[in-house]
Amino acid sequence: MGGGWLDEGVITRETAVVIVGGGPAGYEAALVATQLGATVTVVERDGLGGAAVLTDCVPSKALVATAGFMSNLDVAERLGVRLQDREGDVVSDAVASAATVNGRILALATAQSDDIRAGLEKAGVRFVHGTATVRSRELVEARTADGVESLRADVVLIATGATPRVLDTARPDGERILTWQQIYDLTELPERMVVIGSGVTGAELAQAFLGLGSEVVLVSSRERVLPGEDADAATVIEDVFRTQGMEVLGRSRAAGVERTADGVVVTLVDGRTVEGSHALLAVGSVPQTRDLGLEEAGVELAPSGHITVDRVSRTSVPGIYAAGDCTGVLPLASVAAMQGRIAMWHALGDAVAPLNVTGVAANIFTEPEIATVGVGQAAADDSPEIESVMLPLSRNPRAKMMGITHGFVKLFCRKGFGTVLGGVVVAPGASELIYPVALAVQHRLSVDQVASTITVYPSLSGSIAEAARQLHQAS
Repeated sequence: MGGGWLDEGVITRETAVVIVGGGPAGYEAALVATQLGATVTVVERDGLGGAAVLTDCVPSKALVATAGFMSNLDVAERLGVRLQDREGDVVSDAVASAATVNGRILALATAQSDDIRAGLEKAGVRFVHGTATVRSRELVEARTADGVESLRADVVLIATGATPRVLDTARPDGERILTWQQIYDLTELPERMVVIGSGVTGAELAQAFLGLGSEVVLVSSRERVLPGEDADAATVIEDVFRTQGMEVLGRSRAAGVERTADGVVVTLVDGRTVEGSHALLAVGSVPQTRDLGLEEAGVELAPSGHITVDRVSRTSVPGIYAAGDCTGVLPLASVAAMQGRIAMWHALGDAVAPLNVTGVAANIFTEPEIATVGVGQAAADDSPEIESVMLPLSRNPRAKMMGITHGFVKLFCRKGFGTVLGGVVVAPGASELIYPVALAVQHRLSVDQVASTITVYPSLSGSIAEAARQLHQAS
């Protein structure tokens, strides 16, 4: 075929890259491809940034941050600070306006999407607003408001992400029964929100609505919330939830949700019912791989619908790559972006290292946050070669000053060598505190190297150094 594709993977200026999906995997891949001299077209249905920017990650974390300001007022009161009006009367309650909060969040998401689009246009990327069908590595059809456009391709990247999973017995209506992408249309704060699902999304949004002033019932099918996370961390978060007034129903699987005259009723599999003003479905996600023509083009899909890829993002069809949540590798925007970059580096003949998720840090934006990297408690329990230590933040002087009463730092290292293998941080701002641990894991530092680095006093990061000192490997 024509164009710049060569057998040895070297490209020329005529190389055409078509990217289906403009989320983190897609737009980061586009920037790499243009940097390497390719002509790039991005086909996106909703807007640049994809769901991560428009309806998922950016909006949800903005909502969590807003609720955090509300909870900070409670902490301030414990520290001796309280609000009062000009007449000296104490202001007892802070009130959140759902319309104002959601308006700001949507404006923020739009602004971020616009910034991404401006960056791609400056780099020379062409944006097509529409949906796509992959006919082959050589041809992608884009359906727009103006009709169907045929896009010649030397390289195709599928980066279509995922969408909220729904239940046949709980169909979202956008008013009372909601997915996490629909909550930003609310103009009034839910009086009583029933959150179905206690994974990352369910836990984050349940606490956010609680912090904003809603009554919240969290329906968890497992014994504890956040069942896939460090058990010690999940226990802390569940204790915080209950202390803050959330009703947590453990081992309670939802069978269905129905509308009532002025709310919803959630039926559990054991026959119990839970009433609320709204229900939020947080029961996972499904890859957006249907109706793309992938199977007809020969692209292998897993039974779950995810696209099967290797560590350089190749699918089963040469020249067709996939990245992000549609592959099911790790549902993190950071991983999606790296998969997209790796795909382009590989496809366009640049130096590339296969994806390595060992050193990938992840964070749950509850309050306190849970941040993790590398080896966790389950691996440590199974291996006598792994040592660990856990320090409660209640002993940290900075934590005492800040009124922090929950949280800990946990480190894992290889016995006899002291190599840092992983860590867990449960604290306000854990997403920032995990970075030095991630550096240690990525660069195979020893606990002694971490411990010998002088930290600020007082600081929360001092607990990381202290944990490393307690894991000192005597010579």
